[in-house]
Amino acid sequence: MNSLSPARRTLRTAAAAAAALIAATGCGARVEEDPAQALAGSTATVRRCGEEVEYTLPQRTVVYEGGSADKMFALGLTDHVLGYVMPPANPPVSESPWAAEYEKVEFLSDDLLNRELVVDAGADFVVAGWNSGFSDQRGITPEILDKLGIQSFMHTESCFNYPGHPERMAPFEALYTDLERLGEIFGVQDRAAELVEDYRARVEAVRAQAPEGEPMRVFLYDSGTDRPFTAGSQVPPDDIIRFAGGENIFGDLDERWTQAGWEAVVAARPEVIVVLDYGDQAAEDKIGFLTSLPALSGVPAVEEENFFVLNYNEGISGPRNIDGLERFAEYLRELDRPRALDNTAQVGAQ
Repeated sequence: MNSLSPARRTLRTAAAAAAALIAATGCGARVEEDPAQALAGSTATVRRCGEEVEYTLPQRTVVYEGGSADKMFALGLTDHVLGYVMPPANPPVSESPWAAEYEKVEFLSDDLLNRELVVDAGADFVVAGWNSGFSDQRGITPEILDKLGIQSFMHTESCFNYPGHPERMAPFEALYTDLERLGEIFGVQDRAAELVEDYRARVEAVRAQAPEGEPMRVFLYDSGTDRPFTAGSQVPPDDIIRFAGGENIFGDLDERWTQAGWEAVVAARPEVIVVLDYGDQAAEDKIGFLTSLPALSGVPAVEEENFFVLNYNEGISGPRNIDGLERFAEYLRELDRPRALDNTAQVGAQ
Protein backbone atom coordinates (compact mmCIF):
# COMPACT_ATOMS: atom_id res chain seq x y z
CA MET A 1 0.00 0.00 0.00
CA ASN A 2 1.12 3.56 -0.73
CA SER A 3 -1.07 5.26 1.86
CA LEU A 4 0.74 7.55 4.32
CA SER A 5 0.29 7.72 8.08
CA PRO A 6 -1.67 10.76 9.36
CA ALA A 7 1.62 12.28 10.58
CA ARG A 8 3.33 11.88 7.22
CA ARG A 9 0.30 13.22 5.30
CA THR A 10 0.12 16.34 7.47
CA LEU A 11 3.85 17.01 7.35
CA ARG A 12 4.11 16.35 3.61
CA THR A 13 1.26 18.81 2.96
CA ALA A 14 3.00 21.44 5.06
CA ALA A 15 6.30 20.83 3.30
CA ALA A 16 4.62 21.17 -0.11
CA ALA A 17 3.07 24.45 0.95
CA ALA A 18 6.43 25.73 2.10
CA ALA A 19 7.98 24.76 -1.22
CA ALA A 20 5.23 26.57 -3.13
CA LEU A 21 5.82 29.68 -1.05
CA ILE A 22 9.51 29.65 -1.85
CA ALA A 23 8.79 29.18 -5.56
CA ALA A 24 6.39 32.10 -5.49
CA THR A 25 9.15 34.49 -4.45
CA GLY A 26 10.26 34.54 -8.09
CA CYS A 27 13.40 33.73 -10.03
CA GLY A 28 16.62 35.07 -8.61
CA ALA A 29 15.25 35.23 -5.07
CA ARG A 30 16.98 32.88 -2.64
CA VAL A 31 15.03 31.87 0.44
CA GLU A 32 16.68 29.66 3.04
CA GLU A 33 14.45 28.28 5.73
CA ASP A 34 14.73 25.68 8.45
CA PRO A 35 12.59 22.75 7.21
CA ALA A 36 11.17 22.29 10.68
CA GLN A 37 10.29 26.00 10.93
CA ALA A 38 8.43 25.69 7.62
CA LEU A 39 6.16 23.22 9.40
CA ALA A 40 5.22 25.63 12.20
CA GLY A 41 1.62 25.09 13.17
CA SER A 42 1.43 21.64 11.62
CA THR A 43 0.46 18.60 13.65
CA ALA A 44 1.67 15.01 13.77
CA THR A 45 -0.08 12.07 15.41
CA VAL A 46 2.57 9.87 17.02
CA ARG A 47 2.51 7.15 19.68
CA ARG A 48 3.61 8.06 23.19
CA CYS A 49 4.10 4.61 24.62
CA GLY A 50 0.81 2.81 24.02
CA GLU A 51 -1.36 5.83 23.18
CA GLU A 52 -1.80 8.01 20.10
CA VAL A 53 -1.00 11.67 20.75
CA GLU A 54 -1.38 14.66 18.43
CA TYR A 55 1.63 16.97 18.60
CA THR A 56 2.14 20.50 17.34
CA LEU A 57 5.69 21.42 16.38
CA PRO A 58 7.60 22.09 19.65
CA GLN A 59 9.84 25.13 19.93
CA ARG A 60 10.92 25.10 23.60
CA THR A 61 11.97 21.56 24.49
CA VAL A 62 13.30 20.58 27.90
CA VAL A 63 15.36 17.39 27.87
CA TYR A 64 16.14 15.29 30.93
CA GLU A 65 19.48 13.47 31.14
CA GLY A 66 21.94 12.70 28.40
CA GLY A 67 19.88 10.16 26.52
CA SER A 68 17.09 12.66 25.80
CA ALA A 69 19.48 15.41 24.79
CA ASP A 70 21.52 13.07 22.60
CA LYS A 71 18.44 12.00 20.62
CA MET A 72 17.49 15.60 19.92
CA PHE A 73 21.01 16.68 19.03
CA ALA A 74 21.62 13.65 16.82
CA LEU A 75 18.48 14.58 14.86
CA GLY A 76 19.82 18.11 14.33
CA LEU A 77 17.14 19.68 16.53
CA THR A 78 19.30 21.91 18.74
CA ASP A 79 17.32 25.00 17.68
CA HIS A 80 14.22 23.42 19.21
CA VAL A 81 15.87 22.71 22.58
CA LEU A 82 15.40 25.33 25.27
CA GLY A 83 17.60 23.61 27.81
CA TYR A 84 18.55 20.49 29.71
CA VAL A 85 18.18 19.11 33.22
CA MET A 86 21.13 16.99 34.29
CA PRO A 87 21.28 15.40 37.76
CA PRO A 88 24.76 15.12 39.31
CA ALA A 89 24.89 11.35 38.69
CA ASN A 90 25.34 12.05 34.98
CA PRO A 91 28.86 12.39 33.54
CA PRO A 92 29.90 15.94 32.53
CA VAL A 93 28.34 17.11 29.27
CA SER A 94 31.83 18.11 28.14
CA GLU A 95 32.47 14.38 27.58
CA SER A 96 29.54 14.10 25.17
CA PRO A 97 30.00 13.77 21.39
CA TRP A 98 27.50 16.65 21.28
CA ALA A 99 29.34 18.89 23.75
CA ALA A 100 29.19 21.80 21.29
CA GLU A 101 25.39 21.47 21.08
CA TYR A 102 25.03 21.54 24.87
CA GLU A 103 26.82 24.90 24.85
CA LYS A 104 24.11 26.34 22.59
CA VAL A 105 21.24 25.63 25.00
CA GLU A 106 20.54 26.47 28.64
CA PHE A 107 21.56 24.41 31.64
CA LEU A 108 18.33 24.56 33.61
CA SER A 109 19.03 22.48 36.70
CA ASP A 110 20.93 19.61 38.28
CA ASP A 111 17.81 18.64 40.20
CA LEU A 112 15.47 15.78 39.38
CA LEU A 113 12.84 16.62 36.79
CA ASN A 114 9.86 18.36 38.38
CA ARG A 115 6.76 20.27 37.35
CA GLU A 116 7.81 23.65 38.74
CA LEU A 117 11.07 23.59 36.82
CA VAL A 118 9.33 22.81 33.53
CA VAL A 119 6.61 25.41 34.01
CA ASP A 120 9.03 28.14 35.11
CA ALA A 121 11.18 27.48 32.03
CA GLY A 122 8.19 28.02 29.75
CA ALA A 123 8.65 24.63 28.11
CA ASP A 124 6.22 23.44 25.43
CA PHE A 125 7.70 19.92 25.17
CA VAL A 126 9.50 17.60 27.62
CA VAL A 127 11.53 14.51 26.71
CA ALA A 128 12.27 12.01 29.49
CA GLY A 129 11.77 8.42 30.57
CA TRP A 130 9.17 6.88 32.84
CA ASN A 131 10.41 6.52 36.44
CA SER A 132 13.66 8.23 35.51
CA GLY A 133 12.29 11.66 34.66
CA PHE A 134 8.50 11.41 34.75
CA SER A 135 7.22 10.26 38.12
CA ASP A 136 3.95 9.97 39.99
CA GLN A 137 5.79 10.59 43.25
CA ARG A 138 7.26 13.90 42.06
CA GLY A 139 4.01 15.01 40.43
CA ILE A 140 5.28 15.21 36.87
CA THR A 141 3.58 12.81 34.48
CA PRO A 142 2.49 13.14 30.85
CA GLU A 143 -1.13 13.40 32.01
CA ILE A 144 -0.32 16.27 34.38
CA LEU A 145 1.64 18.09 31.68
CA ASP A 146 -1.19 17.55 29.18
CA LYS A 147 -3.52 19.46 31.51
CA LEU A 148 -0.99 22.28 31.68
CA GLY A 149 -0.75 22.48 27.88
CA ILE A 150 2.80 21.10 27.84
CA GLN A 151 3.52 18.28 25.41
CA SER A 152 5.68 15.33 26.40
CA PHE A 153 7.49 12.36 24.90
CA MET A 154 8.67 9.23 26.71
CA HIS A 155 11.55 6.94 25.81
CA THR A 156 9.92 3.84 24.37
CA GLU A 157 12.34 1.64 26.31
CA SER A 158 10.80 2.98 29.53
CA CYS A 159 7.21 2.28 28.39
CA PHE A 160 7.56 -1.32 29.53
CA ASN A 161 5.99 -0.50 32.91
CA TYR A 162 4.15 2.74 32.11
CA PRO A 163 0.73 2.52 33.86
CA GLY A 164 -2.29 2.56 31.59
CA HIS A 165 -0.45 2.70 28.27
CA PRO A 166 2.45 0.23 28.38
CA GLU A 167 4.43 -0.68 25.29
CA ARG A 168 6.95 -3.49 25.07
CA MET A 169 9.89 -3.31 22.71
CA ALA A 170 13.49 -4.60 22.74
CA PRO A 171 15.81 -1.81 23.97
CA PHE A 172 17.67 -1.12 20.72
CA GLU A 173 14.44 -1.30 18.71
CA ALA A 174 13.04 1.23 21.18
CA LEU A 175 15.96 3.57 20.43
CA TYR A 176 15.29 3.37 16.70
CA THR A 177 11.59 3.93 17.32
CA ASP A 178 12.25 7.03 19.42
CA LEU A 179 14.33 8.57 16.65
CA GLU A 180 11.63 7.81 14.09
CA ARG A 181 8.84 9.17 16.29
CA LEU A 182 10.75 12.33 17.16
CA GLY A 183 11.52 12.65 13.46
CA GLU A 184 7.78 12.69 12.72
CA ILE A 185 7.01 15.20 15.47
CA PHE A 186 9.65 17.61 14.19
CA GLY A 187 9.31 16.87 10.48
CA VAL A 188 12.83 15.46 10.07
CA GLN A 189 11.90 11.94 9.01
CA ASP A 190 14.71 11.70 6.47
CA ARG A 191 17.34 12.53 9.08
CA ALA A 192 15.82 9.99 11.46
CA ALA A 193 15.83 7.31 8.76
CA GLU A 194 19.50 7.98 8.00
CA LEU A 195 20.45 7.67 11.67
CA VAL A 196 18.49 4.45 12.16
CA GLU A 197 19.98 2.93 9.01
CA ASP A 198 23.49 3.81 10.20
CA TYR A 199 22.91 2.47 13.71
CA ARG A 200 21.41 -0.78 12.43
CA ALA A 201 24.39 -1.28 10.10
CA ARG A 202 26.83 -0.74 12.96
CA VAL A 203 24.96 -3.22 15.15
CA GLU A 204 24.93 -5.86 12.41
CA ALA A 205 28.66 -5.36 11.86
CA VAL A 206 29.23 -6.10 15.56
CA ARG A 207 27.01 -9.16 15.56
CA ALA A 208 28.83 -10.56 12.53
CA GLN A 209 32.08 -10.49 14.51
CA ALA A 210 30.75 -11.99 17.74
CA PRO A 211 32.88 -14.80 19.18
CA GLU A 212 31.73 -18.28 18.22
CA GLY A 213 30.74 -20.98 20.68
CA GLU A 214 29.09 -20.58 24.06
CA PRO A 215 28.47 -16.91 24.92
CA MET A 216 30.46 -15.47 27.80
CA ARG A 217 28.43 -15.05 30.97
CA VAL A 218 28.20 -11.38 31.91
CA PHE A 219 27.02 -9.66 35.09
CA LEU A 220 26.22 -5.93 35.02
CA TYR A 221 26.89 -4.19 38.29
CA ASP A 222 25.15 -0.86 38.74
CA SER A 223 25.42 -0.35 42.49
CA GLY A 224 24.46 -1.82 45.85
CA THR A 225 26.23 -3.54 48.73
CA ASP A 226 23.71 -5.75 50.54
CA ARG A 227 22.10 -6.61 47.20
CA PRO A 228 23.36 -5.71 43.73
CA PHE A 229 21.37 -3.46 41.44
CA THR A 230 21.60 -4.82 37.91
CA ALA A 231 20.09 -4.96 34.43
CA GLY A 232 17.17 -7.15 33.44
CA SER A 233 16.07 -7.82 29.88
CA GLN A 234 14.29 -4.50 29.30
CA VAL A 235 17.23 -2.07 29.34
CA PRO A 236 19.96 -1.33 26.74
CA PRO A 237 22.81 -3.23 28.47
CA ASP A 238 20.96 -6.50 27.84
CA ASP A 239 21.07 -5.87 24.08
CA ILE A 240 24.66 -4.63 24.34
CA ILE A 241 25.72 -7.85 26.05
CA ARG A 242 23.78 -10.13 23.68
CA PHE A 243 24.78 -8.42 20.44
CA ALA A 244 28.44 -8.40 21.47
CA GLY A 245 28.33 -12.17 21.97
CA GLY A 246 27.73 -12.43 25.71
CA GLU A 247 24.87 -13.59 27.91
CA ASN A 248 23.39 -11.39 30.62
CA ILE A 249 23.16 -13.64 33.69
CA PHE A 250 19.96 -11.78 34.64
CA GLY A 251 18.61 -11.55 31.12
CA ASP A 252 15.78 -13.93 32.04
CA LEU A 253 14.34 -11.30 34.40
CA ASP A 254 11.44 -9.48 32.75
CA GLU A 255 12.50 -6.21 34.36
CA ARG A 256 14.34 -3.01 33.62
CA TRP A 257 16.82 -2.02 36.36
CA THR A 258 16.31 -4.36 39.29
CA GLN A 259 17.79 -5.86 42.44
CA ALA A 260 19.21 -9.37 42.60
CA GLY A 261 21.06 -11.45 45.19
CA TRP A 262 24.78 -12.09 45.54
CA GLU A 263 24.02 -15.79 45.81
CA ALA A 264 22.53 -15.70 42.29
CA VAL A 265 25.63 -13.92 40.98
CA VAL A 266 27.93 -16.54 42.49
CA ALA A 267 25.80 -19.39 41.14
CA ALA A 268 25.89 -17.93 37.62
CA ARG A 269 29.72 -17.72 37.67
CA PRO A 270 30.03 -14.70 35.34
CA GLU A 271 33.17 -14.54 33.23
CA VAL A 272 32.91 -10.75 32.77
CA ILE A 273 31.56 -8.01 35.01
CA VAL A 274 30.32 -4.80 33.38
CA VAL A 275 30.47 -1.85 35.77
CA LEU A 276 28.12 1.06 35.06
CA ASP A 277 30.06 4.26 35.64
CA TYR A 278 28.08 7.15 37.13
CA GLY A 279 27.44 9.04 40.33
CA ASP A 280 29.73 9.82 43.23
CA GLN A 281 31.28 6.35 43.35
CA ALA A 282 33.97 5.96 40.70
CA ALA A 283 34.08 2.79 38.64
CA GLU A 284 37.45 1.94 40.18
CA ASP A 285 35.88 2.06 43.64
CA LYS A 286 33.05 -0.21 42.51
CA ILE A 287 35.59 -2.69 41.17
CA GLY A 288 37.48 -2.47 44.45
CA PHE A 289 34.30 -3.30 46.35
CA LEU A 290 33.54 -6.29 44.11
CA THR A 291 37.04 -7.72 44.43
CA SER A 292 36.86 -7.34 48.22
CA LEU A 293 33.72 -9.46 48.58
CA PRO A 294 34.71 -12.93 49.84
CA ALA A 295 31.66 -14.47 48.20
CA LEU A 296 32.88 -13.39 44.75
CA SER A 297 36.48 -14.50 45.19
CA GLY A 298 35.91 -17.70 43.22
CA VAL A 299 33.90 -16.10 40.42
CA PRO A 300 35.83 -16.33 37.10
CA ALA A 301 35.43 -12.61 36.30
CA VAL A 302 37.02 -11.65 39.63
CA GLU A 303 39.74 -14.30 39.43
CA GLU A 304 40.70 -13.15 35.93
CA GLU A 305 40.06 -9.44 36.66
CA ASN A 306 37.70 -9.20 33.71
CA PHE A 307 36.02 -5.86 34.38
CA PHE A 308 34.59 -3.60 31.68
CA VAL A 309 33.49 -0.04 32.46
CA LEU A 310 30.35 1.11 30.65
CA ASN A 311 29.68 4.84 30.58
CA TYR A 312 26.31 5.84 32.06
CA ASN A 313 25.12 7.38 28.79
CA GLU A 314 26.08 4.21 26.94
CA GLY A 315 23.82 2.27 29.28
CA ILE A 316 20.64 4.38 29.22
CA SER A 317 18.49 4.72 26.10
CA GLY A 318 20.25 6.95 23.59
CA PRO A 319 22.52 7.04 20.52
CA ARG A 320 25.56 6.28 22.65
CA ASN A 321 24.21 2.74 23.17
CA ILE A 322 25.84 1.96 19.82
CA ASP A 323 29.20 3.28 21.00
CA GLY A 324 28.95 1.18 24.15
CA LEU A 325 28.12 -1.91 22.10
CA GLU A 326 31.11 -1.42 19.81
CA ARG A 327 33.49 -0.91 22.73
CA PHE A 328 32.19 -3.90 24.67
CA ALA A 329 32.21 -6.13 21.61
CA GLU A 330 35.86 -5.29 20.99
CA TYR A 331 36.61 -6.10 24.63
CA LEU A 332 34.88 -9.49 24.38
CA ARG A 333 36.72 -10.34 21.17
CA GLU A 334 40.03 -9.62 22.87
CA LEU A 335 39.07 -11.81 25.83
CA ASP A 336 37.95 -14.60 23.53
CA ARG A 337 41.27 -14.93 21.69
CA PRO A 338 43.12 -16.90 24.39
CA ARG A 339 40.06 -19.14 24.86
CA ALA A 340 39.86 -19.75 21.11
CA LEU A 341 43.57 -20.56 20.93
CA ASP A 342 43.23 -23.01 23.83
CA ASN A 343 40.34 -24.75 22.10
CA THR A 344 42.31 -24.98 18.86
CA ALA A 345 45.31 -26.47 20.67
CA GLN A 346 43.10 -29.04 22.40
CA VAL A 347 41.54 -30.10 19.11
CA GLY A 348 44.98 -30.38 17.50
CA ALA A 349 46.24 -32.58 20.34
CA GLN A 350 43.43 -35.09 19.94
